[in-house]
Amino acid sequence: MKELNQHIHSAFDKDLEGIQALIMKMGGLAESAISNSAKSLESRDEELAEKVRKGDVAIDALEDQLNEDAARVIALRSPTASDLRLVLSVIRISSNLERIGDLSKNVAKRTGVLTQMQPIGGTATSLRRMAREVELMLKDALDAYIQRDEALALDVIDRDRDVDQMHNTLFREFLTFMMEDPRNITACMHLHFIAKNLERAGDHVTSIAEQVVFLTSGVKPGSEDRIKEDVTSSDPKLSMDVGSEGDA
Repeated sequence: MKELNQHIHSAFDKDLEGIQALIMKMGGLAESAISNSAKSLESRDEELAEKVRKGDVAIDALEDQLNEDAARVIALRSPTASDLRLVLSVIRISSNLERIGDLSKNVAKRTGVLTQMQPIGGTATSLRRMAREVELMLKDALDAYIQRDEALALDVIDRDRDVDQMHNTLFREFLTFMMEDPRNITACMHLHFIAKNLERAGDHVTSIAEQVVFLTSGVKPGSEDRIKEDVTSSDPKLSMDVGSEGDA
């Protein structure tokens, strides 16, 4: 009986290792998607943008595989409370990574359009900087998950305010460019769409970090504890009717 229990425990550990390996692979693809989507915009590289768009299929496939494996683990292994929390966290993290992939694809979709227009100041470089911050947040969130580092996860959650502030600053710049020359309106609308998608990607990274806190402490940070610095949605003077996730 003891040997049987050890075998079951070993098989369960192997299942968990496989699931976590999928999460890290998915996370690596999501990091690259964020980076390459912004890089393609800054360098006006339509080929790189197309690579991002096509690469989203692999992220979606990994999420499907991970959900299937997680469901099988729950059905066959009857995990204890702490192990079940781990499996559920993995499912939620994979869902957020899939959304980050979609948002990166949305950014890449705009590259082809914007290459036909005059560059607007240094906004592409600013967007690349914003994307880099989201990418670094994602890397740290995944590191926090692997290391079960609650402090690092809380730091990632706090840094989302920086991304929100970058978005606010960019939005005001777009308004300025549009008021100075109406011919900039179309390009600035596309650029704001990109900035909003990057801001939403930051929100999904924050959700991943919240899952790490839940996994390590058993308590998920409440949305009321999370201060949002993005004012463009709540201020009617700053609001523009631009979709953020519906274009995936």
